[in-house]
Amino acid sequence: MSQSSVFVDGFDNITLVDGVVRFDLVTAVQGAANTPPTVQKVGGMAMSIQGFLRSAEQFNQVINRMVDQGILKRNDPAPAAAPSVAPAAAPDAAPAIANESKSKSKP
Repeated sequence: MSQSSVFVDGFDNITLVDGVVRFDLVTAVQGAANTPPTVQKVGGMAMSIQGFLRSAEQFNQVINRMVDQGILKRNDPAPAAAPSVAPAAAPDAAPAIANESKSKSKP
């Protein structure tokens, strides 16, 4: 089995069907000047609920380490909202994809 790496900026279209979590892997694509980036699907994944939960825990562990190292800082959570994090300081960083499905261009 060959192994390859795929760079992604985020996930989109996350669904749960018959006990399988499925989602698209997307990357940001810069359009013309003064237009926001759009997303392009570069792959997809499907995993069991157990695998998805293990992966989510691993992401949380990495986030906690980045907070401990000062790379990220915790935001004050809004009432009844999930905890969130933001880059500690990245003035030259590319904009994050907040909600990939809303920024897709229509054909």
